[in-house]
Amino acid sequence: MKRIFRKSPVLLIMGLVIVSLFVFVIGVSVGPVSIPFFSVWKIIFSKITGYNINGIDINIINIAWNLRFPRVILGFVVGAGLAISGVAIQSFTKNPLSEPYILGVSSGASAGAVLVALNGFLVSHIGYYAMPLGAFLGAVISLTTVYVLSLNKEGRVNPFQLIFLGIATSAMFMAITNFVVFSAKYDAGVRTAMFWMMGSLAGVKWAYLPIPIFILFGSFIVFMILYRAMNTMLLGESTAIMLGINIRRSRKIIVIISSLLAGAIVSVSGSIGFVGLIIPHIVRNMIGSNHKYVLPCSLLLGGNFIVLADMIARVVVMPQELPIGIITAILGAPFFIYLLKKNKYSFGGKY
Repeated sequence: MKRIFRKSPVLLIMGLVIVSLFVFVIGVSVGPVSIPFFSVWKIIFSKITGYNINGIDINIINIAWNLRFPRVILGFVVGAGLAISGVAIQSFTKNPLSEPYILGVSSGASAGAVLVALNGFLVSHIGYYAMPLGAFLGAVISLTTVYVLSLNKEGRVNPFQLIFLGIATSAMFMAITNFVVFSAKYDAGVRTAMFWMMGSLAGVKWAYLPIPIFILFGSFIVFMILYRAMNTMLLGESTAIMLGINIRRSRKIIVIISSLLAGAIVSVSGSIGFVGLIIPHIVRNMIGSNHKYVLPCSLLLGGNFIVLADMIARVVVMPQELPIGIITAILGAPFFIYLLKKNKYSFGGKY
């Protein structure tokens, strides 16, 4: 199977598109209130065509359309965004263990969002865009700090320092977030802060979707434009320069777009870790390292992963639900340890 996908990565993309449709419907069906599989398709058909459907309780339709659909869509966007952000960060750092969570980007974005959420002045003057802006600034500060401090005298990234600095930066921003939560003077602020710290897709509305969807596909388009630059980055800076790639400009663009994407994701879902580590690794292992195919495959697989993880979070302790960050951490932490112990991972593969 792996040989087939390496020879024709388009087959994997097509397969993931089909799988995404079924995962989407399953994600809407499963929950404290079970919705039959075919009823979901009927509701979709009704909303698209305007055709009235009979035989489905109006409460079921409201639960499916107003609660489950936006949640599943946002879950897909969150997973897709974290996955392609992980791909981009790994390419410009040339380190397969890099990802938004490990490099402190998610923690920085969470700290920025929490600081804004507990600042009534900013929220009242900027409104809904206050927390995404705070998350973006936190992500930029975190990733820029880690990247600059990891450069050696020749201006190249030290991969070992990158990981350690990312862990240290993540711990620092988590400490800031915890301090803010501890100092909060009202319960609503504490609940908001806990939301960002653990990650959740609960309470999603249709109105929350346009901005993250726009940023996701805008970022994806930029990354696809830069896919050749990402490929040459894996060969080393000297090779990239010989091939006429403006390595510094490409890295700056990747840093900015990755920070914007991570900030947007964290602003609507909270801090969800390890997705940007697990998904790119699986995809590269299946199809190689050509970012022309790694990016779309990671987008689709990452989206499906979070939808399924959120489904587990909803049903494992019904009628309560777990924060989705707990599920991804349970799956991701052992995977990270496995990569460190194996120590044989490379970006290998043929373009």
